[in-house]
Amino acid sequence: MSGLVARLGRSSAVHVAFAFVAMGSWALFANRAYPLPRMLLAGLVQGALSGCLTLFLKRVVERLSAIFSGPLRLVAPPVIALLGSATLLVTFHMLSGTPEILKTIAVPLLVSTSYAALYNYSISKGRS
Repeated sequence: MSGLVARLGRSSAVHVAFAFVAMGSWALFANRAYPLPRMLLAGLVQGALSGCLTLFLKRVVERLSAIFSGPLRLVAPPVIALLGSATLLVTFHMLSGTPEILKTIAVPLLVSTSYAALYNYSISKGRS
């Protein structure tokens, strides 16, 4: 059983699916006061964006961490990841007509930026 759990934990597909379900569900909750079609579209958009961000965030942080040195190595990658993620999230939610954009993106941005900062720290301390 633990072999199966370990394989699932390493699976990109599992991570992407979890991000889709978790953050898509959050978007449904954040937009629950609006008609079902708008709420569902917000959930689908957020789920898809979270899945894509989950897939690429690790690689982006690794590349950015290799580019910077000194104190910037700890600060720049998560800040750049935050700004890039926020730009994508706001743009796509505006284009899709999400009613509660700030509420919708708050949790996904907090989670992705926390991940980027912690992962960046973990790989940067070995390079110092």
